[in-house]
Amino acid sequence: MKHVNITLTGKVQRVGFRFYSMEAAARYSINGFIMNSGHDQVYIEAEGSDENIHLFLSWCRKGPVGARVDNLEMSEAPLKNFSGYKVVHRDEFLKKRPFL
Repeated sequence: MKHVNITLTGKVQRVGFRFYSMEAAARYSINGFIMNSGHDQVYIEAEGSDENIHLFLSWCRKGPVGARVDNLEMSEAPLKNFSGYKVVHRDEFLKKRPFL
């Protein structure tokens, strides 16, 4: 199992990116979350097998129809053992991590 933090920039908001990422996460057995994290940016924490993370990252580089991913930054981090994959609102995330 692997945990990755992903930041995508480009036309990734107002194109259904978060919704369609849930379908991709289910297809590739990915657990974690996605949220908008600034202007034209989304942030994802994803966990899965090496192969499934690779497939999910490939999907993220393209996104859904209407999206344009200009940049993808990815870093590995310790496992958090997420259960499921969901959309998180930035305010909810910051309440849990006030240092960000």
